[in-house]
Amino acid sequence: MKAIWVKVDPWNKDLVTTALEGGADALMVPEGYTDKVKELGRITTIAADGDMVPGKDLTTIAITSQDDEDAIVQAQAMGPVIVDTPDWSIIPLENLIAKGARVVTPVKNLEEAKTAFGILEHGVWGVLIDTADSGELKRTLSFLKGEGVAVAVTPVEIVEVKAVGMGDRVCVDTCTDMQPGEGMLVGNSSAAMFLVHAESIENPYVAARPFRVNAGAVHAYTKVPGNKTRYLAELSAGDEILITDYKGKCTLGVVGRVKIEKRPLLLITAKAGDQKITTICQNAETIRLVATDGKPLSVVALKPGDKVLASLEEGGRHFGHKIKETITEK
Repeated sequence: MKAIWVKVDPWNKDLVTTALEGGADALMVPEGYTDKVKELGRITTIAADGDMVPGKDLTTIAITSQDDEDAIVQAQAMGPVIVDTPDWSIIPLENLIAKGARVVTPVKNLEEAKTAFGILEHGVWGVLIDTADSGELKRTLSFLKGEGVAVAVTPVEIVEVKAVGMGDRVCVDTCTDMQPGEGMLVGNSSAAMFLVHAESIENPYVAARPFRVNAGAVHAYTKVPGNKTRYLAELSAGDEILITDYKGKCTLGVVGRVKIEKRPLLLITAKAGDQKITTICQNAETIRLVATDGKPLSVVALKPGDKVLASLEEGGRHFGHKIKETITEK
């Protein structure tokens, strides 16, 4: 996950509250204010008396020449390096990213943050948001933490649904009540994920649980923030996931609990053009995919020719990171 830090110097209680509510990972505050931060919420502080101490746990270096790039690479052995580029130069950051340096770059607004996280398609290790505008801070945090992120979802056509016996399936209980049309992207391949609907629909047999996505088998992938994927079996309480709606809009979700249980499973096969894609989920009427209009379709009622939504991408993944390579998954 990318590090999202906020600088509040001079002290400003409203900015601190906005940063806490927006999910910032750390706050840089003047010496003597760490206790005031802790009174408002639990978060890592960066200060002379904080959880991370400048000069000990992290360094700040301004880039004025190529020699400074070498100094940053050496300094990151101690910890992250806040890289000050006075003229907002991209090239030095590209060089540092290519060298694998853990750099944090100061940004003033959402546009600069987007640029920093998009450099070389990998982005800097983290950003330090430095603004006195609480509205801009809220907007930037909201986007970086998942609000405003979107993925392309496209209709795919069901080809076959068949029972494949027993297996371990993962039920993800989040800390969010999801709305109709929302769920999680899950699939057998990181390049093709079905939108699995949350259990937000009432039925005669069990109460709605809008916080839950009965997602799929333990081996399946799901989308998480930072344009990454994780196996469902890896998820645990406190992890961040992406909640996606039928239009492709994503919001940040937090896992509250994961349940892995042996259940009868279904293999669902669909086609997108000439491409076959699959996912495996529990064989139960409460498990639903999502139609093109956002309405849920129970997996036990799916039939060839039905259209459901999926997210497709080219290339592959290596430990959850998107890469360009020739890869075949069946």
